[in-house]
Amino acid sequence: PARRSVWSLIIFIQSLRTLHSACLHPTSRTLSENTSGLRMHPFEVSQTLWYRNLMFSISEIEAAADLVHSELQPTPQIEWPLLSEAAGASVWVKHENHLPTGAFKIRGGITFIDWLMKSRPDCAGVATATRGNHGQSIARAAVAAGLEARIFVPKGNAVEKNAAMRGYGANLIEFGEDYDEARAESERISLADGLFHVPPFHSELVRGVSTYAYELFRKVDGLDTVYVPIGCGSGICGMIAARDALGLKTEIVGVVSDAAPAIRLSFEAGKRVETNSARTFADGIAVRVPFKEPLARISAGAERIVEVSDAEVAEAIRLYYRTTHNIAEGAGAAALAALIKERDAMAGRKAAIVLSGCNIDADWLATVIQGGVPNIG
Repeated sequence: PARRSVWSLIIFIQSLRTLHSACLHPTSRTLSENTSGLRMHPFEVSQTLWYRNLMFSISEIEAAADLVHSELQPTPQIEWPLLSEAAGASVWVKHENHLPTGAFKIRGGITFIDWLMKSRPDCAGVATATRGNHGQSIARAAVAAGLEARIFVPKGNAVEKNAAMRGYGANLIEFGEDYDEARAESERISLADGLFHVPPFHSELVRGVSTYAYELFRKVDGLDTVYVPIGCGSGICGMIAARDALGLKTEIVGVVSDAAPAIRLSFEAGKRVETNSARTFADGIAVRVPFKEPLARISAGAERIVEVSDAEVAEAIRLYYRTTHNIAEGAGAAALAALIKERDAMAGRKAAIVLSGCNIDADWLATVIQGGVPNIG
């Protein structure tokens, strides 16, 4: 509670500074999300404050849910007896792997592109960077709206995720050695070619994603803890937003890879900390340069951050398969890996874990099911 109060004050002060800057310098680019080169007018300050705070009302989340549910069915939350037995707790799984793209990101794509078409009706196309699930989400929604979707991925990205993005109409471009290099290139091309750059973190992405948490909390009462994997931060920020809007006391625990610990290091340091690499087969959480905006929200709203190894993630994928016959990708199994790691502390409690995605390449899955850990070189 003390951490949340301090960070809420910091966020409020940042918002006032943004308001002051926008009023004094109406042509300056004050939004870090506004990497498309579009200038911000003072009347757009409300969007800045919303982006900074990421605190949505119930009506705002329900409006997002109505929009998302106009295209998708709500996903189930299931308590699997064998999984609960293995974890030593009552465990509910939020099955975002049941969505058309196989991952939770599709929700944010729907709300983001809807917002973009209303606020920038002259937009001809978008560009973004991804390891796969965000790219599927944006390509699906953008192409359906008649926009070009130029999607950047790092070299050596998962073959099947690349194919899925192309299947949704993406113009896929491989660039750089990791996600952060691909992201920098997507920003450069957006400016050069007049495309709207879709950041990996934006208030409309978070509002869309918050609908999965809203569904979970409405269906399952009395949750002590929810474990959420963290990539760029929309998933956990959406969970925090829904919990706070509903006035719940549920602990939210973030999960990162020990090979990509930037979020955990930043959370503990109270400032952004970058790492030199993020080499994990859990590619959805392979981020080495965290974003400032989600860090503030995570620091204010998360209880703690847990690191898991690739070996622990691989075992969690196997456990999911043995106990539920669901397939999870690396990032999708990270929350379960963290719960198992904290098994003693969670004994007898009621927990939820987010199975955020199932898009794992067949060769990696075969390696895992046979008892191994994928080697990413």
